[in-house]
Amino acid sequence: MKSKYADLKLNEDINKIKEAAECIKEGKIVLFPTETVYGIGANALDENAVNKIFIAKGRASDNPLIVHISNLEMLNNLVQEIGEIEQKLINNFWPGPLTIIFNRKDCIPNNVTAKLNTVGIRMPSNKIAKKLIELAGLPIAAPSANISGKPSGTKIEDIIEELDGKVDYILDNGMVDIGVESTVVRVVGEKVHILRPGKITVQDIENLGLQVVVEKQVMEECRPNEKVMSPGMKYRHYAPNSKCLLVYSETEKKLIDEINKQIQNTKNVLVLARTRHLDKYNTTSKLDMGDSLEDISKNIFTLLRKVDSYNADLVIIEGVKREGLGLAIMNRLIRACEHNYIEID
Repeated sequence: MKSKYADLKLNEDINKIKEAAECIKEGKIVLFPTETVYGIGANALDENAVNKIFIAKGRASDNPLIVHISNLEMLNNLVQEIGEIEQKLINNFWPGPLTIIFNRKDCIPNNVTAKLNTVGIRMPSNKIAKKLIELAGLPIAAPSANISGKPSGTKIEDIIEELDGKVDYILDNGMVDIGVESTVVRVVGEKVHILRPGKITVQDIENLGLQVVVEKQVMEECRPNEKVMSPGMKYRHYAPNSKCLLVYSETEKKLIDEINKQIQNTKNVLVLARTRHLDKYNTTSKLDMGDSLEDISKNIFTLLRKVDSYNADLVIIEGVKREGLGLAIMNRLIRACEHNYIEID
């Protein structure tokens, strides 16, 4: 049976959002937009409803979900305490693409948190997401909208084939604004630890006078039995079926030379590159990532979904500098390439 669908790209039809909110209240699941990526949402306080998310995505149960709220009263009902640093982060970045890990209250089911005593919470800035949560009157647990392991959904056209009929309602708001999932942080002592990088950068947080630590798992592999507080840290993620290689050098010529060397050594190569580099690669199969970090962030998941249609023997992806939004892009790309990575000094 097909999912109910509402096109809200040009008109934020409040009646359609109300219908979707009723689905949330009834324990059903809804595919909805946020400013980062699309999410599959359910009532975060309903264990059975949340189970439907895991079934729809084929998601492992030890991978925690993020809870989305529309006001601070909801936050107070879900967490044990809000420290001074967490409050500073809230004041500066909510609503927006920042998830904060808190110690949770018992009202949140174990399947939301992967049985951890913590929960990730954020307040999205997307108007439809906020209105959906408000009208439901409930916090909404939601991972990214995709089959687990595949690239996250940044527009409905990319994900409707794999998720139509697996969710009860689809709210289509067109292309998302950012294109990578939220930054996830945990305050430990006086420091803000970044568990997953996103649009809110190390520099953004440091500009508040706070100390920041980037966790090693951002660019390294987690151990198989390691418990994680944030989604996107542990499992094969964002990965096409094709073999992918990530290549980076701060020197443009070295980057291009290394990729051309890799092209020479393989028959059928697809390259994902910045616009200004495309004509410098000796292969006919190329995809344009855009030039700015913002463009690459917005385009990357859609491009990763196109990769397998080329049936390439090897997909080579240009890396970017791990600064600002570039850290989030590299975090997603190194996982898409399953840590198959070359860096040239």
